[in-house]
Amino acid sequence: MFSRLTRPASTALRRGFATSSQNNAKVAVLGASGGIGQPLSLLLKNSPLISRLNLYDIAHTPGVAADLSHIETRAEVKGFLGPEQLPESLKGCEVVVIPAGVPRKPGMTRDDLFNTNATIVANLAAACAQHCPEAMICVIANPVNSTIPITSEVFKKHGVYNPNKIFGVTTLDIVRANTFVAELKGLDPARVNVPVIGGHAGKTIIPLISQCTPKVDFPQDQLTALTGRIQEAGTEVVKAKAGAGSATLSMAYAGARFVFSVLDAMNGKEGVIECSFVRSEETECPYFSTPLLFGKNGIEKNLGIGKISPFEEKMVAEAVSELKASIKKGEEFAKSMK
Repeated sequence: MFSRLTRPASTALRRGFATSSQNNAKVAVLGASGGIGQPLSLLLKNSPLISRLNLYDIAHTPGVAADLSHIETRAEVKGFLGPEQLPESLKGCEVVVIPAGVPRKPGMTRDDLFNTNATIVANLAAACAQHCPEAMICVIANPVNSTIPITSEVFKKHGVYNPNKIFGVTTLDIVRANTFVAELKGLDPARVNVPVIGGHAGKTIIPLISQCTPKVDFPQDQLTALTGRIQEAGTEVVKAKAGAGSATLSMAYAGARFVFSVLDAMNGKEGVIECSFVRSEETECPYFSTPLLFGKNGIEKNLGIGKISPFEEKMVAEAVSELKASIKKGEEFAKSMK
């Protein structure tokens, strides 16, 4: 089981804060003034893995950068404002995180965000392709099932496409699955690990409870309810915030965990595994999230789906048509852009 190799979430985040591991990574956050961008930037500022943190947005970044720059950690922070400063914010960056875009409001699906966020991501991806084509690109902006195909097509247009360096950050689904399983079983969530495969919206989110470490069992009705809660957890937060936003703090945590894993692997650490929505040949979908072994140059090996239960097999089969449609929508959008 690949899940045995994966690192518990809290360990991943703590490693980002560990003082023994020093590196000089230059990281850019595009959309750094937003609801996800600010807490994400705060977590990244706390990491000794990062020596330079470039914050880009279309408003407020000088203030966010000034605020974070007062924190007593080694990362130098600089704010960049507006499209004219975007190229400079990307030069020399090894990792780019993209939380930019509009958040979901009550009643909205991730697809409702498509038109606005697709354009934002396409423009930011084009800038990355031009100014830091070798960087690891970590896309948080929803709908991830479409924004990753968009990013890939934009990189192809610029002749710098490397499928091993473009990631859809689905880590929040894993973080939630770990938390919810731990709550039901009375376990320490830091020691629970549930791989989540497929995509990053509704029924395309497929938690592999059968591969959970430590091993857990649920009656079918409880398993169905748990799976449904993991799939709709984002909506749970949107409703609870009653129009004031979507999942920002937990997403910032998950995004930081993912970036620290990428940086660990770039530093030569072995055995770093995270699930991510990437170019894939594991199913008939051209993009699919599975556990990935990271290396110095991005994806070292796709570890695939592994052995799954009949219940999980059925979920995979049901997710394929929706995933294919979202992927096609993203690809066609990117191809239609001038």
